[in-house]
Amino acid sequence: MSFAAIIFDFDGVIADSEVRANQSLAESLTAVGMPATYDECLRDYYGHNWQETERRIAARYGRALPTDFRETHRERARANYMEGFDPVPGVPAFLDTLGALPRAIASSSRAEYIGWALGLFGLGHHFGEQIYSADGWDRGKPFPDIYLAAARGLGVDPAACLVIEDSPTGAQAAIAAGMTVIGFCGAGHIVDRSGHAAMLREVGVHHVALTFDEVVAHIL
Repeated sequence: MSFAAIIFDFDGVIADSEVRANQSLAESLTAVGMPATYDECLRDYYGHNWQETERRIAARYGRALPTDFRETHRERARANYMEGFDPVPGVPAFLDTLGALPRAIASSSRAEYIGWALGLFGLGHHFGEQIYSADGWDRGKPFPDIYLAAARGLGVDPAACLVIEDSPTGAQAAIAAGMTVIGFCGAGHIVDRSGHAAMLREVGVHHVALTFDEVVAHIL
């Protein structure tokens, strides 16, 4: 393997979470008088950290969210996750193949949520402390900051890192960090795989993979 480290996005790459996450957000917004659909949430907020999502929501509706919105929404989302929440198909076996290769997670989601989900999936031992969250950062994805932070934490040159990303926003961040990017289309929220692959190619990913078997083929 020609890479010194591999960095994973989380939602849509490790956790098959984007359908329930965006359904939950649509329900939470609608409940406070800001009607939204699943498709609108996926289109407008997918891949961004909460701070950017909140800015976008306020701009769209012309008013701020209620002060307790995030906590109420978090409770709704977790309840929805517990109705059926799984890793992306193929990711547990893929992680088992990596041996001692350094790896990290660089995500827009809260670190507490990532740790909870990894524990639920039994995958936490693959990452240890190498979990990087852009939650709370003013500059989340598509800025490169979170990926550069992960590379620093691993002690690896960004140019020697391989990234697996499912969102165009996240792919832009990894490309801006100078990393090699596989655009991943294997999670449940990606219905039109060819269309999503085209969006990822448009932002400049180096390869596209529809499954983790295809990821393996790109890196061997």
